Amino acid sequence: MSESNETNRYVIVPWDHLIETQSPDGSVHDQFVPPELEELARRVMRSYDMTVSSMRLITAKPDKGGAIWRIETNHGPRSIKVLHRTPNRSLFSIGAQDYLVRQGARVPALIPTTDGELYVVAGGKAWIVTEWIEPLTPVSKIDLQGVRELCRGLGEFHRLSRGYTPPFGAVKASRLYRWAQHYEKIMMKLSWFAEIAEVYSEFPAANTLSSMLPQIRAEASDHYMMFRDSAYDRMVAMGEPYWGLAHQDYGWSNGQKGPGGIWIIDLDGVAYDIPIRDLRKLITSTMVDNGGWDINWVRGMIEAYNEGNPIDRETFELLWIDMAFPNEFYKHVKEIVYDPERFMATELEPILRLMQTVDLNKWDVLSELKKDMNRYPSGEYPAAEAEAAFFMPIEPLLGAAAALGSAVPSVLEPLPGPSEAEFAAAGPYADVLLQEAAAGREYAETAPVPAEPFIALWEVAAGRAVRRRRRLRRRAAGRRASGRMSAASANSRSGRTARRTRAGNRAAPTVNGRARAAGTRAGAGRTGAGTSGRNATSGRQRTAAGRRMRVSRNVGPVYRSAVMTGSFGSGRRRESLRRR
Repeated sequence: MSESNETNRYVIVPWDHLIETQSPDGSVHDQFVPPELEELARRVMRSYDMTVSSMRLITAKPDKGGAIWRIETNHGPRSIKVLHRTPNRSLFSIGAQDYLVRQGARVPALIPTTDGELYVVAGGKAWIVTEWIEPLTPVSKIDLQGVRELCRGLGEFHRLSRGYTPPFGAVKASRLYRWAQHYEKIMMKLSWFAEIAEVYSEFPAANTLSSMLPQIRAEASDHYMMFRDSAYDRMVAMGEPYWGLAHQDYGWSNGQKGPGGIWIIDLDGVAYDIPIRDLRKLITSTMVDNGGWDINWVRGMIEAYNEGNPIDRETFELLWIDMAFPNEFYKHVKEIVYDPERFMATELEPILRLMQTVDLNKWDVLSELKKDMNRYPSGEYPAAEAEAAFFMPIEPLLGAAAALGSAVPSVLEPLPGPSEAEFAAAGPYADVLLQEAAAGREYAETAPVPAEPFIALWEVAAGRAVRRRRRLRRRAAGRRASGRMSAASANSRSGRTARRTRAGNRAAPTVNGRARAAGTRAGAGRTGAGTSGRNATSGRQRTAAGRRMRVSRNVGPVYRSAVMTGSFGSGRRRESLRRR
């Protein structure tokens, strides 16, 4: 078979397993691609009206199957890039890059093929050719003025991305509605860290980690509650084109100073999002790089971003919450789930010392920064339709009751207390169920007869009730996952090797043959009976969540707030609620 036929049949897959990609220390380097891939790139270039005199590999992603070359053409320097995602997913970012160019953003322009297309599909991946922008130089990491330029350029990028709609056939990339899942995933992983630290307690780093985790987990829980009470639900109801795109990997290499200002490159990971998260990542990572928080730097970075993309009070609050959440701690420690022994023996201790140093003045800075919130105007975010539509109008119900000759009670009767099954399903939050039911009965016995139906009270509590129901469902799912982990851990304590194997299977996700994620398919918990039992438990928990929400309609707003705080607060909050 000829070489050209082999090239035509070549399908691009990750090549990090090839010996040519391995560095002497065993790591994977980014300066090698298979010969078949380079030959495929040359064949793709024939689809363009250009003569290529040379090509040089700039960087590659061996673990994903992507690469970029600089090519010298009769039209000047250009780049050719193979995008490692599926073609339909890559079409989303290709359309975004073209849209941003047309909006006047400083991003490299796509070169069309001789057929007028913006990309070529070959080897099962999408390929693009773009302008090569030069000169490009990174801004200084130690100069606040340079960092301000980086933030201002990011704001301009976000502002110009608003209104983007992907081309037909593109797989939409969106993280707009996934902030809660992101926080919940981190909170679950923090519990995994605690279990791994217990299993590997002979390492000094394990003791340090165990001493830090209670505070870290309390901070995560507290700021998750703040997030659930923020304007997030109303903000995302504005829709994806309203917010536009976040780069998702913005930093010193993907935002560089060039002709006219900051140029932004490497757009293949863009997604719909509240784009302020790009700024949060830049701020918190910079504070870690600097070894501590600095109010002048944080304030300067936000002000510069605001010059490029004006923000409102609700967005500022969301940025503040995201900075307060232990994202950086999780990012630096999460590698523990893949190779606990090596990571704890060689890397974890210095990382934890760095996190402790960085956090010394974090809360002083955030406390001072919170005073800036009133500098920003309030945004216009109407109540989300999903929250308003959850409550059925009472007028049709009253009319139907009258038509049937039914008597409509002047005061709604309190719902019955939780059943034994619901009480068991509630786990550690069973005390909240009892308090809600008791409060509902007490209120029903002493409340005056209202002049109009209770629907007015329901409407006032609509937003909080819907958010609380979502929180209960997600928390129930987390408890089920945690229960599976605990059950697996308790099956046998007979040997150190077995315990470590279970810890790895319990904690690590499956990535290219790595250890499995929580709830591995092996074991009785994955049998049909086990699955059926979990489904039944899930149904009971949903029923319990619905009843808790309905009972809360019959209690005053002060108590509703206390119950909500107690439901997902720290242990000291629940204890305070019980004493109350």
